[in-house]
Amino acid sequence: MRQLDKGVKILAKNQKAFHEYFVEERFEAGIELFGTEVKSIRLGTFNLKEAWCQVKNGELWIKQMHISPYEQGNIFNKDPLRPRRLLLHKREIMRLHSKVKLEGNAIIPLSVYLKNSRVKVEIALCKGKKLYDKRQDAANKDARRQIDRAMKERNR
Repeated sequence: MRQLDKGVKILAKNQKAFHEYFVEERFEAGIELFGTEVKSIRLGTFNLKEAWCQVKNGELWIKQMHISPYEQGNIFNKDPLRPRRLLLHKREIMRLHSKVKLEGNAIIPLSVYLKNSRVKVEIALCKGKKLYDKRQDAANKDARRQIDRAMKERNR
C-alpha cells in the first residue's frame, strides 16, 4: 500500500510486527464489522498489537484485535475481542493457508486504514525473527541514524 493512493487514511500501524517478523508478502483485505465497531475504529479506539490471523473452515479470521466499545453504542456494542472475518478471494486464502501449514509462516495484520470510506486491513505473510536478527536490525537502525546526523551536520 502506498501513502500516495487517493482516498487512503491510515488509522493505525502495527510497529511490533515489523520488529518481530520478516514481512514476505502483503495483502489488502476487507473486514466484516458492525456499525458501532466502524464508528469506534474511525475514532481510533482500537489496538492491533496482539492481533494475528487464522484460516478456519476456508475463511480468514483476525483474532485479538481489540476494538473499544463505542460510547453511544449502548446495546449494539459487541465484544471488544471477538474474532472478525477478513474478506479475501478464496484462492488467496487457500494460498496463505498452505504457506502457513507447510512453511511455518504467520499471517499478521500490519495496518488498518480507510480506503474510499471503507475499513481495510493490510495483512502480511510473515516469518518470525530470531534474537540475532532483531539485534542486527537495531544495529542497522542505529548506523542509519548516525549517518543521517553526520550528513545533517555536514550540510550546515
